[in-house]
Amino acid sequence: MKLALTFGIALTLFVPVIGCGKSNPSPDEGPTAGLDSTRSDEANGNPATSKPKIALIMKSLANEFFSTMADGAKAHQATHSDDYDLLVNGIKDERDLARQVSLIEEMVAADIDAIVIAPADSKALVPALRRAKKTGVVVVNIDNRLDAEILATENVEIPFVGPDNKSGAEKVGDFLASKLSPGDSVVLLEGIRTSFNAQQRREGFEAAMKKAGITIVGSQTAEWEMSKANTIASSLLSEHPEAKAILAANDSMALGAMAAIKGAGRTGEVQVVGFDNIAAVQQAIREHKILATADQHGDQLAIFGIEAALGILSQPDVAVEDVETPVDLVTADNL
Repeated sequence: MKLALTFGIALTLFVPVIGCGKSNPSPDEGPTAGLDSTRSDEANGNPATSKPKIALIMKSLANEFFSTMADGAKAHQATHSDDYDLLVNGIKDERDLARQVSLIEEMVAADIDAIVIAPADSKALVPALRRAKKTGVVVVNIDNRLDAEILATENVEIPFVGPDNKSGAEKVGDFLASKLSPGDSVVLLEGIRTSFNAQQRREGFEAAMKKAGITIVGSQTAEWEMSKANTIASSLLSEHPEAKAILAANDSMALGAMAAIKGAGRTGEVQVVGFDNIAAVQQAIREHKILATADQHGDQLAIFGIEAALGILSQPDVAVEDVETPVDLVTADNL
């Protein structure tokens, strides 16, 4: 059973608690070196308490979506500083799976009570997370869903807290299709193909185009990166001058596509859509340089995961279920 969460409604599904950590850290115990941490007791010069320690591990912090996610998590902890401590980190490159594995291991060594993770890959991180769970660490998956088959192979259950990426991409694709005509051609910029959210967004875009009778004439991965998207979009536009739009699986790639369109002298001729609703894309939508994006409420997504982790820590015997979070279409009409 999935529960849809909406803003303005308290997250009563999960109950933050004090004193449910798995161990009592010593007064001089600090976060692993290099971590951005929010630890209210130590910041005030007081000894650390037994309240739980939550580690938020994200993908690339160079991506505005994840920096927004981090800011949201820190703000939440600041207003719930009596309930838990928070350590925040991410990787520099979306493809640096080895670094994410290392971060998981570092968090286990730091005696973290729970890990909330947006995995860079849906398959490769599962073994490390299984090992973390075996030590008693609670693990909650956000943003990019872990692969169900690999979870089954590793014999591990990890709840997913996040949006329906296919539905979100289909909403964006439907809106784009309303501005095009049957028989038109478009191109697609994919995320990292081993990531479940990249696969789901591609499928959502494809479903919307199929319904509208619009043809995807080219599709390549730009691995979530703006500069790669710029280069690949330039190539796709050259190969397919008939393309009327570029569908980008995240906003960083949408910005790269926007720059490629400008470089080709085709601003106003080729539409762009994205996914994530970062600030730079909001501005581009207002300026009519990007048509639409999907808002998966990045500032709240980590909070949903943290609340889930706290709920599991407080009630470890309660069955854990996935939680579906909101994803909404963003256009110039609703900004």
